[in-house]
Amino acid sequence: MRIAMIGLGRMGLNIARRLMQSGHDIVAFDLNPASVEQLADEGAVGAASLADLAAKLAAPRIFWVMLPHGDPTESTVAALRDLAEPGDIIIDGGNSFFKDDIRRARDCAARGVHYVDVGTSGGVWGLERGYCLMIGGEADVVKLLDPIFATLAPGLGAISRTDGRNGNDDRAEHGYVHAGPAGAGHFVKMIHNGIEYGLMQAYAEGFDILRGRTSDTLPEDERFTLNLTDIAEVWRRGSVISSWLLDLCAIGLARDPALDQFSGHVADSGEGRWTIDAAMEEAVPANVLTTALFARYRSRVEDSFADKMLSAMRFGFGGHVEVPQ
Repeated sequence: MRIAMIGLGRMGLNIARRLMQSGHDIVAFDLNPASVEQLADEGAVGAASLADLAAKLAAPRIFWVMLPHGDPTESTVAALRDLAEPGDIIIDGGNSFFKDDIRRARDCAARGVHYVDVGTSGGVWGLERGYCLMIGGEADVVKLLDPIFATLAPGLGAISRTDGRNGNDDRAEHGYVHAGPAGAGHFVKMIHNGIEYGLMQAYAEGFDILRGRTSDTLPEDERFTLNLTDIAEVWRRGSVISSWLLDLCAIGLARDPALDQFSGHVADSGEGRWTIDAAMEEAVPANVLTTALFARYRSRVEDSFADKMLSAMRFGFGGHVEVPQ
């Protein structure tokens, strides 16, 4: 199939490459001409503008947008909607808010243009491993795009099939799923990322407790100097907490046991916040996911006003003095 790829960052570039490796034709556009030139050197057709991109596609034209959520995606989808003809398809493969997808799909439908949202997981490893895809949109349009999704997905691989699983739709076993109508794909990906926050926080706290066992505040015979690199490695093998995230912990510790190359100030990209918003809308308790999100906020604050307020109260009731050093 011939697909337009708009946005050639870390994800977009490798998605385009994986498609090209399997024989799909890519027409590429990015605001950075050097990125377009790089992919063109690998066999893609470069485009100088969105209009030029559209002119190099045949109906029904397929536009895959791989940009940061917010204005970059919003303005690009709006521009493509104006360029598109009835029957054309706009795919948002980034991390957009699912309610924005619902609105965009409605706006596109008014012009006879199809809109598909694709939550894409796999990161920088996706070119090699494949991408887990969570898809929202009209069933017949998703079916038309199946060769694209099947190419990007990891396939069955070495993972054993789930006992008791029934049904005729084996797409989920191959790493992609049609989750529902427009917005459903990004909603599922949003919750996926919220869970990711919780899993990452659990690993981070666990390793921090292991590392802290050397503290001189502990009785001497209860102190341990533990090899975190080896512990991460052994947990990868047969442990009930083995996972790809643990693999990444092991890699990070093997390269830099003290993790000195990292600041410890942890960003959040939005999906964690949206997950908690959804939990509040549904009145679903999300204790772990909420705490994991707040821990990221905390990582970016050295000494907060709240900490000073705690010191003031401790001084007030107990005379504890905690002055700036």
